[in-house]
Amino acid sequence: MSIRAFIFAAMMTGVSAAAPVHAEPASDVVLRSDVVFEPLNPARGDASPKAGVLWGDMRKDVPTGAIIEFADGFSSPPHIHNITYRAVVIEGAVHNDDPTAESMWMGPGSFWTQPAGEAHITAARDGGSATAFLEILEGPYLVQPSEEQFDNGEHPINLDAGNIVWLAASDVTWIDHPDTDDASGAQMAFLWGQLRTGEMNGTFLKLPAGFDGELISNDSQLRAVLVSGAATYELADTGDAKALTPGSYFGSKEKVRHHLKADANQDSVFYVRTEGKYELRAN
Repeated sequence: MSIRAFIFAAMMTGVSAAAPVHAEPASDVVLRSDVVFEPLNPARGDASPKAGVLWGDMRKDVPTGAIIEFADGFSSPPHIHNITYRAVVIEGAVHNDDPTAESMWMGPGSFWTQPAGEAHITAARDGGSATAFLEILEGPYLVQPSEEQFDNGEHPINLDAGNIVWLAASDVTWIDHPDTDDASGAQMAFLWGQLRTGEMNGTFLKLPAGFDGELISNDSQLRAVLVSGAATYELADTGDAKALTPGSYFGSKEKVRHHLKADANQDSVFYVRTEGKYELRAN
């Protein structure tokens, strides 16, 4: 069975011509608990990793984000992909490298990229399952034999969580930090892309325990996935609160003030993909 995309839209009911027209919500929120998982490679049956789509459609030529679940001790055969993908470990430990490479287990908060056409294996460490967030900027996402490998000019990146370089609020201009605020100790790490206006990029954003504030997008698209910790997202149109756990997602296609409250007892780390920059302000 193919992977289904999840499309969130307002429910339509029969109304008269005089009834008010309700605007489309400015932001989308998908909770990890609501994601439906299906085999990433149906031909492998129960041995296949399972994928749950957060946005997009892995079968089509569109940007897509998905949660991938690996069974305990899973190891793929050598293979390639037709497109480049980026990934973040959410739970467990993952190895992704050349088929002949020694195992390098990346734990939660680690980041890697897999260039199109490069032969590799992906594995989960024995003794525990693993979960990762996977993102493609174009599709469809295909698994192909390693004999079809090619060089697309890119190089893979394996960045362990322990090697992430975190920048404090005072080190970047994306975090609002007046002398009386300092964004309550928020931190950022740059992962990929260009930081110029209109250019796409990916970052980690760490909100300290107890943070209460707003992540403000610009006039283009922003997508954010919770990697670790816990947070509450308050919907601007209704005021309803959504409890985010690792693997949950929120996003917008225009300038939106995303109200976030981090868990009082632990930091919360988000993977954020946007064009240009965003802004963080503590209340």
